Formats: sequence, C-alpha cells, structure tokens
Amino acid sequence: MPLYVQYGCGFSAPNTWKNYDASPTLRFERTWLIGKFYKKNIQPFPENVLYGDIVKGLPEQENTCDGIYCSHVLEHLSYQDFQSALKNTYHILKPGRIFRCVVPDLKFAIAKYLEDYNSVENPASEFMRRTLLGKEKRSKGLTGVIKDYAGNSKHLWMWDEKSLVSELEKSGFKNCRICFFNDSKDEHFKFVEEANRFNEAVAIECTK
Repeated sequence: MPLYVQYGCGFSAPNTWKNYDASPTLRFERTWLIGKFYKKNIQPFPENVLYGDIVKGLPEQENTCDGIYCSHVLEHLSYQDFQSALKNTYHILKPGRIFRCVVPDLKFAIAKYLEDYNSVENPASEFMRRTLLGKEKRSKGLTGVIKDYAGNSKHLWMWDEKSLVSELEKSGFKNCRICFFNDSKDEHFKFVEEANRFNEAVAIECTK
C-alpha cells in the first residue's frame, strides 16, 4: 500500500495520507486526563492526525515514503531546525519520488513593502505584520507564555525561490522546480493541496 506523508498538517488531514503535526496542542489533546478537559474548549484535531516532529524525525523508515508534502510549515522553524527537517524528509522519501513544499514568498512580501512605501503611513509595521516576523507585544503571565508556546504562529525564517531551491539541493534533492496548485504528475497530491495556500507563496517540487 502506498505511503504518502504530510507533516505540519494542522486540521487538513485527508484519509489518503498519513498526517503528522508537532503542535503542543495536539499533545495536550492526546493526553487522557488533560485532553478530556482541553477538547471541550477548542476545536480538536481530526482523529487521524498523529503527533510527529519532522525536526526530530518521523517514525518512518528510510526510503519508505511514496510522496511527502508540507504547506506553510518550514517558515515556522529556525534555520538549523529547517535544515534538520529537510534532512529527515530526504531520509524517509523513496528514491525518485516527489517532495512538495509551500512557504510564504519573502520576495513577494518585499515587493509589496516597496510598493506600499510611499502610500501607507507605516510601511515597516505593515511588512512585519504581513510576514509574521518580530513581536508586536510581549506576552505577560503564565497564560501568555503557554499560549505562545502552544501557538507557534510566528515565522522564524523566511524563504524565496532561489534560497529555498539552494537549500533543497544542498540536502540532496534534485529536479527542483516552481510548482503550482495541483500540477504534480503524481495525482495523489491532489488529495492534500489547497488552492489558497499557494497565494503569495513559493512552492517547490523536487525529487530524491
């Protein structure tokens, strides 16, 4: 049976894929006593989402995955964790098979910043908010710290086409190309991709 893996899936978890997420929220939900109370107050993850951290490595064997996908995940990692994620992705993908990743496009964000520079009152702040970089206010108290830890919504390292392709190639991937929504020759990716995730983003398809 084919094995297709998506990591950082959030709430998008098609049954035709094996879906992982590293959110602390997911761990809370799957802890019996805490989760029973926790799920009463939030929208729970789909039951078929497994806890798994691509930075530490997923529980898949080397050369076993027929395809791997991640969307708006890699920009939430520090640079070193990003490199670990690519290494671990390469490790579990079968030779010749496809990895597709989508991230917000830093080049697009910079072009928008330059376009807005003379027409908006505070272009720097608009840029920071659009890219989810920086910190608008410090979290206060234990609740704020926990919320920051569980949310992981900030972008830690942004990417453009040239830089992302360079890192993929350093990790061993080949045949890197800009890709678009549902344009893969492997029809299986149509089950996992969402058109709006490709807006203002750079998407790369590559093979091992």
